[in-house]
Amino acid sequence: MVGALALSIVLAYNNVVTSSRPPIVAIDGPAGAGKSVIARRLASALGFTHVDTGALYRSVALAAEMRGVSWEDGPALGTLTRELVENSSLLLEPSNSGGSRVRLFGNDVTDAIREVSITRGSSRVSAHPEVRAALLDLQRDVGKAGGVVLEGRDIGTVVFPNAEVKFFLTASPEIRARRRYDEMAAKSGTAEISYDEVLADVRQRDVQDTERAIAPLRQAPGAIVIDSTAMTLDETVAAMVAKVAKRA
Repeated sequence: MVGALALSIVLAYNNVVTSSRPPIVAIDGPAGAGKSVIARRLASALGFTHVDTGALYRSVALAAEMRGVSWEDGPALGTLTRELVENSSLLLEPSNSGGSRVRLFGNDVTDAIREVSITRGSSRVSAHPEVRAALLDLQRDVGKAGGVVLEGRDIGTVVFPNAEVKFFLTASPEIRARRRYDEMAAKSGTAEISYDEVLADVRQRDVQDTERAIAPLRQAPGAIVIDSTAMTLDETVAAMVAKVAKRA
């Protein structure tokens, strides 16, 4: 649930949208900003489909690990990614919780791609233009009909630069690290690594994502900045629902 405020805004939103194609909502932001959980909640509030594009890059990293392909070998990764797409070996499927389940080679890898090592690998894999090119059409095909909430690093800058609503979701590195650390601890009863290690990883990801040559993380022109450092999850979702309603 997103609270009475957000639900009242959704009613207003539903009265505003009259076009034949509902809007595309793009959410970009740094690692640990909570894009996935917020995108799921926002999509649920709006009655849209949530597309976790970051899961695609995580899955490529996992597939590369399974196939013995180096995360630094761009051409080989590009070949592998095209194979995954062409053979439908990488699929995003809706789940009962409103999010997405990820299937790789027919197996559910939704949890496996959230492991710390794969998280680090996804950043390295996504830096290769061959991988990004292989996944670009897949992402655009999923979202072109509208009525979707897509989140990642370059949704509003590269994948859907003409999206009707673009957000840049962020928070301080310390808050992002704390949220990620608490999430890991909640899943397994104890975090795999210390908070300080998570914070160092978040800061390293920020550098990698903002300084890479291909599709660096940046705020898209016209994007609405949402800084959730001092906001609860419900407050963040409600604020974003209000912005979608206004722009629609």
